[in-house]
Amino acid sequence: MNFTDTALLICDLQNDFLHKDGAYARAGLGTERMAAMPARILPLAGMLRERGGHSIATQFTLVPDRNGRPLISPHLKTLRPFLKGGDFAPGSWGQQTIDELRPVDFAVEKIAYSAFYMTRLDWLLRRLNITRLLVCGIVTNGGVTATVRDALVRDFTVTLLEDGCAAFDDAAHDTAIAALRGACDVAGIAEVIDILSS
Repeated sequence: MNFTDTALLICDLQNDFLHKDGAYARAGLGTERMAAMPARILPLAGMLRERGGHSIATQFTLVPDRNGRPLISPHLKTLRPFLKGGDFAPGSWGQQTIDELRPVDFAVEKIAYSAFYMTRLDWLLRRLNITRLLVCGIVTNGGVTATVRDALVRDFTVTLLEDGCAAFDDAAHDTAIAALRGACDVAGIAEVIDILSS
């Protein structure tokens, strides 16, 4: 079976979020669930590519001003005061998709929660004739939820990978998954791998 109309959308699984030397780890943030995600997602990414599908990684980005200071939204500055110059900077190690999931077919920089907001993602998906998205990444109640909802209003068919997402606490993750169940398909990684294998 061919899956050329399908893309695995990997939301923000980047070094500055997940790596032990990244910005969030330096601030003492992160969870075991988050750290385990790349290894869980990798088999699915490989199998989808073998069957003609694509992998597209979103990269949260903090654009620096001319003095190197990141242009941070006020709410994010309040929420994450530890973010500083160089964190999530365009082209930096921290901005890159974590090594375990590289290479990806495409990377899309984003500056807000949704991967569709002011990015080339919609254009890219249309050019690739993608109609179905398998969505994973972090954080479930932030960028993942915003991206899923924006994909749905653009008429993409969405499957949210419940065990391919994580938040900074399990309750927030569970609440976000529950809220999306009526809007899109929710499945486990193993279920999707079974479908790809059939």
